[in-house]
Amino acid sequence: MLKGVPSIISPDLLKALAEMGHGDEIVLVDANFPAASNAKRLIRLDGVAMPELLQAVLQLIPLDPYVATPAVLMQVVDGDLPPAIWETYRRVIEAEAGGVVVSHIARADFYERSRAAYAVVATGEQSPYGNIVLKKGVVS
Repeated sequence: MLKGVPSIISPDLLKALAEMGHGDEIVLVDANFPAASNAKRLIRLDGVAMPELLQAVLQLIPLDPYVATPAVLMQVVDGDLPPAIWETYRRVIEAEAGGVVVSHIARADFYERSRAAYAVVATGEQSPYGNIVLKKGVVS
């Protein structure tokens, strides 16, 4: 047990966050994302909701201030509506990392980026398009 670490953060996730360096990316994905086939390091947090996990992760790592958008969402496919959870993500990011711009990339590009990421964290989030890439900054 450690002091100051949110209880939602598993030992495997804590290790991955500590090992990541400046510019490394971690991808938090919803329950429908093909995580096992798109991750070189897979961390499972089944049953965990994304907003709470996003808040906990951002309490432990800074986002990279040297890139235009250190937080990236998967763009919706034509005909789909943007999910309501995105507004929740924006509020969490604003509260934990103020002023960060969130961008969107195409689904295929998101999959490619997740394959290159340091780790992918599979959650129990049920919201469609509930996936987000976070680029770690420098801990000062």
